[in-house]
Amino acid sequence: MKRTTNWTSTLLIALGSVLILFPLYMAVSIALKNPEEMAQSIFSLPTGFHISNFAEAIELTNFFQSFKNSAFITIFTVVLTLLTNSMVAYAVARNMNKKYFKGLYFYFISAMFIPFPIIMLPIVKLTTALQMNNPSGLIILYIVYGLSFNTFVYVGYIKSIPGELEEAAIVDGATIWGTFWKIIFPLLGPINATVGILTCLWAWNDFMLPLIILGKPEMATLPLVQYVFQGQFSTNFNLAFASYLMALLPMVAIYLFAQKWIINGVTQGAVK
Repeated sequence: MKRTTNWTSTLLIALGSVLILFPLYMAVSIALKNPEEMAQSIFSLPTGFHISNFAEAIELTNFFQSFKNSAFITIFTVVLTLLTNSMVAYAVARNMNKKYFKGLYFYFISAMFIPFPIIMLPIVKLTTALQMNNPSGLIILYIVYGLSFNTFVYVGYIKSIPGELEEAAIVDGATIWGTFWKIIFPLLGPINATVGILTCLWAWNDFMLPLIILGKPEMATLPLVQYVFQGQFSTNFNLAFASYLMALLPMVAIYLFAQKWIINGVTQGAVK
């Protein structure tokens, strides 16, 4: 059979690739340059690999302490989100025939349409009053704020699981708690992967919530410490981009490894 080339699709793919790869090229190029090379041309390739930029960025940002803070917050947020949000969604999904749970479902979904700036000031005042302006309080906020979207995808996925599995387990003497953890939760593997990865990316890259919640400099996460490169009259772009790359690499690796679960989980969770 004679193959024909779809030039429109090819050009669109090429354009999309350029739009994605060009910013990445700029980030790597600037991170490897010195200020003199930046003054000559921002688009040219670096004449040498100035690895010292990365070492200096690590020192200025207290990188390893910030990395530890981000890792602590992200790991606990992901684990607790999977455990708690899946249970809430299971209770809602299996009781949608009752008005209370159906109303609760739409109540959770409606939270996705509330702009964050509207609730930002009350959050700051409440967390300060409850002494939650620390990493533990930030983890709790991430779990609560992720509940609306996670409930949406979890409920759609749980509805596709036959209820006869739970009925058979109950006949065999299993409790509702045992049925969920031994039968339902293992079947939630694809959607758990999706929720876990999206939560991981959000908690790791988030800037606004840590900015308004964390009260001490030693609690700062990686997105927060990037401010150190911005002075009143200038910005050290070489060190800044070196720091950006180091903060970005863990999430890029995770996303590249798990992108198929993200796509599959979202489509299976949103469409029954």
